[in-house]
Amino acid sequence: MDRKEEFFNRVAREYRSTIYTVCFMYATDQDEAADLMQEVLIELWQSIDSLAEVRNPRSWIYRLALNVCISQDRRRRRHHTVPLTMDIDPYDEPDPNSQQMELLRRRISRLPMFDRAIVLLWLENMSYDEIATIVGISVKNVSVRLVRIREQLKQMSDN
Repeated sequence: MDRKEEFFNRVAREYRSTIYTVCFMYATDQDEAADLMQEVLIELWQSIDSLAEVRNPRSWIYRLALNVCISQDRRRRRHHTVPLTMDIDPYDEPDPNSQQMELLRRRISRLPMFDRAIVLLWLENMSYDEIATIVGISVKNVSVRLVRIREQLKQMSDN
């Protein structure tokens, strides 16, 4: 084992409860806390050389853990998804959610092709940056178009 690996193992053992505490505070359950802890440890490994020069490693590790957890929380909020269960037929259900989905699908299909592409990419939880890159417009233009598209969809009649 080389020095970097030894140093990392020592730091990870010494500060594991600190890291886990931060992760647990940002997690919704223990599995998510474990995932966050793994992300923090990956980030710690990638920046372990910087830690060697720090006077207060505990503060540095707290900041690292907080930054990772906050970033992951932002990503999760932006990309909130609902698990899809395949035990239902979405086209054969008369429930209100299916009716709403069908209404939304019909409204989207009436949009111009370019706007339809933007809204579909947005519904796929892509970031504005990703959408801009794919469709070839600026991020600001994506934002403006999505506001307009949402307004259009609200104004459409159900005919």
